[in-house]
Amino acid sequence: MTELQLDELLTFRWPLVLRRAVASGDEWAAGFAKSIARHGKRKNWHPSERQAAVMQRMVSELSTAPEPEFVVIED
Repeated sequence: MTELQLDELLTFRWPLVLRRAVASGDEWAAGFAKSIARHGKRKNWHPSERQAAVMQRMVSELSTAPEPEFVVIED
């Protein structure tokens, strides 16, 4: 993962991944997402190969997951 790809992922996509992971109730996914968000703030941090693979999988799942249906309050 290049610097540019990592910056783009952490800046634009990771906040959505983090929200989805916390909302899902999956403690491991939420903990991992929070951990990556904390590490991503460090200037010289780069994910390990395993972390990068999980990060990319979580981003890919975000784009393929169905959006929740909204309930209309007023008809």
